[in-house]
Amino acid sequence: MSTSVVTEAPDRLLDRVRKLLAKAEAEGVTAAEAQALTAKAAELMAKYGIDRALLAATRPETDRPDNRIVEIWNPWARVQAHLLCGLAAALRCQCILLPAAPGQKVHVFGYASDIERADILYTSVLIQMWHGLAGAEVPADAYSVRAWRRSWLLGFVTAVIARVRSAEQRAERTAAQAADGQPSRAALVLADRSLVIRRNVAQAYPRTRTARVTYTGSGYSDGYEQGKRADIGTGRVGGKRPRALAR
Repeated sequence: MSTSVVTEAPDRLLDRVRKLLAKAEAEGVTAAEAQALTAKAAELMAKYGIDRALLAATRPETDRPDNRIVEIWNPWARVQAHLLCGLAAALRCQCILLPAAPGQKVHVFGYASDIERADILYTSVLIQMWHGLAGAEVPADAYSVRAWRRSWLLGFVTAVIARVRSAEQRAERTAAQAADGQPSRAALVLADRSLVIRRNVAQAYPRTRTARVTYTGSGYSDGYEQGKRADIGTGRVGGKRPRALAR
């Protein structure tokens, strides 16, 4: 018998995320306390994704495959696209970069709940990234200010994506544990959803190639350290914030 069951309604999980974030943002909370609260919020966000997948396995109408095209504008459009694609991939979505000028277009494929999660995280992390860059001090010996800032951004993005991916993997491992040693229902459901998304992408874009982002400049490590401290649980889930992933 599988141990993976939906134990809490997804909406209740999101409500707990909101409460944790409210505590983390309150005056008087220490940095260590805020970090612990937001880490828990990220953990709950990952569990929310698992629970929505399990719910849809028995009630398909609650979560269907979806897609949307996101337009990203300069400055740093390619870095923003890299952030979006990395977060989306960590949340079981798949992205296709499309040619666009003067910015970038990203076609995001995934189940509706996972695209929603990517939207929440991307919107929040993007704001934090701009704030962090504005407060970052470019070293006097940097040979190019622009190169240093771009490498800072890529370091930030890399750290945040790694943290989100780690939280998701932990949630998947927990959900996939089965008492009888056989593949759990959760593992089978997630594998099936991934197959559906890959099939949809292949139907829409039969021929693709891998895109890579490189950097120059010495700001990468500074950005990476800032990204390690970014709040990956924010987004004020359920609030009246503008959505980044507009159709």
